[in-house]
Amino acid sequence: MRTKHVVVLPYDAQWKQDFTNIKREIEDALGETAVSIEHVGSTSVEGLAAKPIIDIDVVVANSDVQKAIDKLSTIGYIHEGNLGIEGREAFAYEGKEHLRTHHLYVCPEDSPELKKHLMFRDYLRSHKEATLQYGNIKLEAAKLYPDNIEKYIEYKSPFIESIYAEIEK
Repeated sequence: MRTKHVVVLPYDAQWKQDFTNIKREIEDALGETAVSIEHVGSTSVEGLAAKPIIDIDVVVANSDVQKAIDKLSTIGYIHEGNLGIEGREAFAYEGKEHLRTHHLYVCPEDSPELKKHLMFRDYLRSHKEATLQYGNIKLEAAKLYPDNIEKYIEYKSPFIESIYAEIEK
């Protein structure tokens, strides 16, 4: 699913429930194959403005990635490969009109990309000033580049990199 028009909205508490609804379907399909199912990305941070798209990382044992891919295919998820990012497998989907738009990734437990997602999310959850600052940057980026997702991402990148640098201290 490729973003065509960038829309950033103020935080919506409904996003937690939207994640829970998606998570239930994934849990039912994967059972114990999933070590955990993580709500990541901006919609997972209370108070953060975000594109209203739920980002989900399904964590599996390193040996269970293919098993998860196979099981997710039975409920309408279409494996797209890693889309150029090692340590995560991306999915498109069909037949999910009853759920909020979402991005789904399967990540092995030792995935550096998973680690980055969780560290960034957890940092923002515990640093409200950074959350407000990032939200303002995202709102400004969406206003400046409503039809250019690449420029939107480029605009917010310096802030994201500064958070990673702070985390690594």
